[in-house]
Amino acid sequence: MDILKIIITVLFVIDCIGLAIVVLMQEGKSQGLGAISGMADSYWGQNKGRSMEGTLVKGTKIMAILFIVLAIVLNINF
Repeated sequence: MDILKIIITVLFVIDCIGLAIVVLMQEGKSQGLGAISGMADSYWGQNKGRSMEGTLVKGTKIMAILFIVLAIVLNINF
C-alpha cells in the first residue's frame, strides 16, 4: 500500500504543477477595450472551442477534476 500511496502522491504533485501552468497560460476574461467595441463577437470569439484558449479551458477542467479526485483518494486512510 505504501507504493500505491507514493505513486498517487507523485501524480498529485505533477497534476498540481500542470494545473498551475495551464491556468497561468490562459488569457484574462476581461479583454479591455476590445470587448467594448464588439471584438468578442468576432470569428475568434465565436470559435473558442477550436482555438488554443478553448483547449486550455478543457485541460483546466480535466486537471481540476483529477486534482479533486486525487486529493480525496490521498485523504482516505489505507
